[in-house]
Amino acid sequence: MNRRHFLMSSAGVLAASRLGTSSPNDTVRVACVGLRGRGKDHLKEYGRIANVEIAALCDIDESVLNKAAGQFDKKPATYSDLRKLLEDKSIDVISIATPNHSHTLQTIWSCQAGKHVYVEKPCSHDMFEAKQIVAAARKYDRLVQQGSQSRSSPALQEAVQSMREGLLGEVYMARGLCFKWRDTIGHTPVEPVPPGVDYDLWLGPAPQHAFTKNRFHYNWHWFWDYGNGDLGNQGIHELDIARWGLGVTYPTSVTAMGGHFMFDDDQETPNTLSVAYEFNDGGKKKMMEFEVRHWMSNHEGGINEAKSKTGKVDSNTIGNLFYGSKGYLAIEGYTTYKTWLGREQEPGPTRTAGENHFENFVNAVRSGKRSDLNAEIEEGAISTTLIHLANISYRLGRTLHFDAAAYACKDDAEANAMFKREYREPFVVPKLA
Repeated sequence: MNRRHFLMSSAGVLAASRLGTSSPNDTVRVACVGLRGRGKDHLKEYGRIANVEIAALCDIDESVLNKAAGQFDKKPATYSDLRKLLEDKSIDVISIATPNHSHTLQTIWSCQAGKHVYVEKPCSHDMFEAKQIVAAARKYDRLVQQGSQSRSSPALQEAVQSMREGLLGEVYMARGLCFKWRDTIGHTPVEPVPPGVDYDLWLGPAPQHAFTKNRFHYNWHWFWDYGNGDLGNQGIHELDIARWGLGVTYPTSVTAMGGHFMFDDDQETPNTLSVAYEFNDGGKKKMMEFEVRHWMSNHEGGINEAKSKTGKVDSNTIGNLFYGSKGYLAIEGYTTYKTWLGREQEPGPTRTAGENHFENFVNAVRSGKRSDLNAEIEEGAISTTLIHLANISYRLGRTLHFDAAAYACKDDAEANAMFKREYREPFVVPKLA
């Protein structure tokens, strides 16, 4: 993953695959893996796209799998084990919405089976996997898109292009905001695995651990073995937008501090975190700040304030702020940007426009062109490294100095040892790069 990634990956065009030379009228056969939470959105979004067939479903929880399959007039094939599903040569696309700790391995398996992949964010669970998932896409010549849907919003594309063209003057800093109300998860005891759940497949690469409800559906986000905290849950969206808008790749230094405040519960990851990044792409120094807050907070930069003024109570502030020599720009959620220009902060250009990230992916699968993807896996993988470096800095309690060329933290063997986890056999992410 060299620093000329943008030019290299944008120029890359895949060799013609089964669909790479086909017309938009040819059916794309999709298998959806992981059917709760975000997985429900996958089913909904593919169902809206013409000439896309949801041909197979996969989930380790039998009750979830049966409920999803029951929504279809023509029942798709159903699987609990992705490896069995991948034996079906008629499947074109694997769409992954499983827990973070399985994203990279499942994507590599799918690429090895000749499938194109849509994988939810973050695409990797650690720094090692961020390299391997890109290497797999290249080695097996597959299209892989990370679920960073903001990249497919015409409004946000316009905002980034406007900054490139000088609307804000010299843009020197971005701020990412992840102020999202998160109540305590409490404590849950060890108990038997629920009937119909293949817990071995759910654990996958993660260490063996007795089953508890808090380590399963959704709350897995707050345990280091499976998730990356809210920085890697909600925050990855805003981190990716911030990096995209600044026009930078890897940071040169990362400092994170915070903690698990207020609650006495099972959560391992911090619920409050402040991160400072420094970049020096092309000799141009830029900064990024990022904050995660879990409870009561103010709004910032006009983000979500309009909703509050209508009487609709919403304590969340999810978005980005960009600061330049001529003004600042605020991004709210995934689809809106506003600007304020000059010393008087006069309102400038603004726009709201939805996104269709899944359609972008399907169109790229049909064209066979990697450059058609709005969140090609190399871009997604670089953004995930910002999560991992921040979490390592937080856990070690010190600043990391990152060398992108070496893909390592300078003079910090302890930090570098945290780039890769131990895998539980046979669920091992292979070294491809």
